[in-house]
Amino acid sequence: MPQQSSSIDPTPLTPDTEQLLKSGREVIDTEAKALGNLMGRIDDAFVAACREMYACRGRVVVTGMGKSGHVGRKIAATLASAGTPAFFLHPGEASHGDMGMITAEDVVLAISNSGDTSEILTILPLIKRLGVPFIALTGDRNSRIAKEADINIDVSVEQEACPLGLAPTASTTAALAMGDALSIALLEARGFSAEDFARSHPGGRLGRRLLLHLTDVMHTGEGVPAVAENARFSDALLEMTRTRLGMTAIVDNERRVLGIFTDGDLRRTLDKEIDVRKASIGDVMTRGCITVGANLLAAEGLNIMQKHSINALLVVDENERLIGALNMHDLLRAGVL
Repeated sequence: MPQQSSSIDPTPLTPDTEQLLKSGREVIDTEAKALGNLMGRIDDAFVAACREMYACRGRVVVTGMGKSGHVGRKIAATLASAGTPAFFLHPGEASHGDMGMITAEDVVLAISNSGDTSEILTILPLIKRLGVPFIALTGDRNSRIAKEADINIDVSVEQEACPLGLAPTASTTAALAMGDALSIALLEARGFSAEDFARSHPGGRLGRRLLLHLTDVMHTGEGVPAVAENARFSDALLEMTRTRLGMTAIVDNERRVLGIFTDGDLRRTLDKEIDVRKASIGDVMTRGCITVGANLLAAEGLNIMQKHSINALLVVDENERLIGALNMHDLLRAGVL
């Protein structure tokens, strides 16, 4: 049998550079205009939606289908990380048992560009029966979902960035931006702090910087290098080698810090005409060194090191007694640096 010819060219031409640039810029321009038009939608409906979510004693249940669902998942995640408990509920699964996730103390936030998403309309009577506030982000103020909503926020766009007008592009960008606006307005209304945010992100760099204290990373006990002021220079070097922190503290009989001797001090000492075989560490140490308290944030310790161009810190108690030590490598291992 004769083979049928394919309408698809097996060796397509390389896309034109200028056309690619033109298309990309047109998309950004279209979506930027869509976002600009949202400014006028921050109105009484926006305020009412914020107040409902602020007063919510349960969680904000975000729902949406298709691309709106993807946007909804991100909005739910942003709300939750910014101090408003929230989760995403797939509207299709809600019809098959997951409606039980919604309680009478929750608020429902539905996202639908058309405003006529069948999966949301199916569960809408059940949501109404629960008596929970129903907030909608829709692209059509005259749609069924918009009219049924207790509060509807208009996120309509003049056109999609897709030249076919089919792929959700500008509309999803607008819905996502409005979700961010709601999340941050609530964050500020709650007085949500950077430390609160860090508690929601303990595994991230921000969490480590805002939650980790020097007590969590410093060396203690036998791991803290220390010698007396009258110790021999060679004994101080042995102590530095033993603990591998690149320095040693010099302390009095009650472990109050008198000074410090570092790798940098060693190099400077060797440049001088000093008989290191006879010298005591008190002759070459740096007096008046920087010490810090144990309750200091690790990130603040890092800032002190960077400000003073030093690589190690001695940690003392309220009586200036040495209780810990750390260097830049400890902060690096802890993920603070």
